[in-house]
Amino acid sequence: MSSFLYGTSSWSEKSWAGGFYPAGLAAGGQLAHYATQFNTVEADVTYYRVPDAKLVSGWQAKTPESFVLSAKFPQSIVHGGKESTPDPERLLVYDQVAGDLERFLASMALLGDKCGPLVLQFPYFNQRAFKSVEPFLERLDQFLARLPARFRYGVEIRNKHWIAEPLLEVLRRHRTALVLVDIGYMPHPADLAKQLDLFTTDFTYARLIGDRKAIDLLTDRFDKVVVDQAPRLAKWAELLREASNRLPRIFAYANNHYAGYAPETIRDLAARMEG
Repeated sequence: MSSFLYGTSSWSEKSWAGGFYPAGLAAGGQLAHYATQFNTVEADVTYYRVPDAKLVSGWQAKTPESFVLSAKFPQSIVHGGKESTPDPERLLVYDQVAGDLERFLASMALLGDKCGPLVLQFPYFNQRAFKSVEPFLERLDQFLARLPARFRYGVEIRNKHWIAEPLLEVLRRHRTALVLVDIGYMPHPADLAKQLDLFTTDFTYARLIGDRKAIDLLTDRFDKVVVDQAPRLAKWAELLREASNRLPRIFAYANNHYAGYAPETIRDLAARMEG
């Protein structure tokens, strides 16, 4: 059986106060408390800004030795800037993003063995960004080739028709995981797995994101489950049990927008894995 590390996408949520977090707990104490409940977390903040050494050193100091912190690559690298549409003149162009890349990796290295996979979360690309998957894969191939081998990497794709053998071949070549993502308009990874071998390296990485618009229509607080995702979680458990027979390590993270309350969602998945 492989090692199953599971947690939530971010540990910062105001509506968790008084429930998941003890009432009155200061924001600075949340990560340390979180680490008593889960063995890993995905840092969302790194997508919006390159983390500096002080921030990452704080994460290192507040968590136990066995804890693992995964993180997203900065938006400037995978999106090309802060505008609503991706900038194909910048994203993954090494000479354009080298500075942010070096700073990001230098900061994440401060976690040492606590550093989990680093995820290149790409947006949906229309034809203004890439006319087809081929030029994207060429750029991705070149970029992954320049990344240092000391880290583990994952790639999340949100163009559903791009998840096919050409992409998987690039990821296998660079020992990079395909991020298995459950999001409103994408096929469930368990369904994709019926036609494709989605495991491209020695670990897999699952992200349960859900449908943001649908959840936001139901609630503005994220302290209880508001959507029954049992059928989708059952498919996840089946897929990840298969992964556990093949891979030494599995990472899984739930977002509040999956069912309304990420801690309960990921605990439900963990219980199904053990059942």
